Amino acid sequence: MNSIDRRSFFFRAAAGASLAQAVASAQQARDWSGRNPSRYPDADLITLDKRFDKYKIGNTPIRRLHTGMLWAEGVAWNGVGRYLVWSDIPNDRQMRWIEDDGHVSVMRNPAGYSNGNTFDHEGRQLSCEHGNRRLVRYEYNGSVTVLADKWQGKPLNAPNDVVVAPDGAIWFTDPGYGSLLNYEGNKAQLEIKEAVYRIDAKTSKMEMVTDELFKPNGLCFSPDYKKLYIAETGSTHYPQAPKNIRVWDVADGKSLRNGKQYVSMELKGRTGIADGIRADTDGNIWAGAGWVGDGYDGVHVFAPDGVRIGQILLPEICSNLCFGGRKRNRLFMTGSQSLYTVYVEAQGAGIA
Repeated sequence: MNSIDRRSFFFRAAAGASLAQAVASAQQARDWSGRNPSRYPDADLITLDKRFDKYKIGNTPIRRLHTGMLWAEGVAWNGVGRYLVWSDIPNDRQMRWIEDDGHVSVMRNPAGYSNGNTFDHEGRQLSCEHGNRRLVRYEYNGSVTVLADKWQGKPLNAPNDVVVAPDGAIWFTDPGYGSLLNYEGNKAQLEIKEAVYRIDAKTSKMEMVTDELFKPNGLCFSPDYKKLYIAETGSTHYPQAPKNIRVWDVADGKSLRNGKQYVSMELKGRTGIADGIRADTDGNIWAGAGWVGDGYDGVHVFAPDGVRIGQILLPEICSNLCFGGRKRNRLFMTGSQSLYTVYVEAQGAGIA
């Protein structure tokens, strides 16, 4: 074989190898449209500790239900209507996915640039309105009740996430993201320290329960409501802020004590932030996580002792999540622009 033939041979061989690699890569790339199904078991359900295996289902896929939002957030399940509601904050609208036929539509527009949503024990929707810097409740007759918009005479920063306790009290975070940019609300000065509040169900009196965090974000109770977990996202604006989830003991159902770090969001030398969080009935905490990239962004699952036991990898940042479906064993996740779901062998604790 002369030198020209050898060069041609190696060129063809190299081209063939590159083509084979490209084909293999394309075959491995996930088709989120759902037209080409994923092979079981789903490779993006990752076990980090054997305790996670009991929650994984071998013959179910992660699926993208909808896309086209700018920043999807505040996902909550309505068990009576069998629908999911979530916020598309920059587009100032709330979206709804209906379980029976998978129909997606705009539920509310304008929506006060709402972020977090949940439902109270009477089935009424509660929403954190970034744009109006308030927490509201939508009544049965279509009217809107303002539950909180001020603290000690000054406007709230921009309520972010909200949960309801067994006694009907409403707990919410107020980090102020909706007032920092016009993109997710109305740009304005923050006049009070970022904090977490409780509204009493009987007296409607609002009390600050903690202002220890730089920017308190997602929050959830443990299944027995004896602990409150809060995601710290202050590193977005305070370089000294830790990237973690904190936990407190709930005293008499009204106040917080013994605050400490529950988990760090560091994983193999990379550290993102936790946003929305939910507990399952076994006391595990499921956290929407991101701002790192492939292999990190998605859902991180922590056992009650704080050990990270599993991940659900998504192609986008996971901003929030909730359990829903008739058995509350279907996890819904808002990515930055999309809505995802996967069945798990865990059941959500709490209301929404």
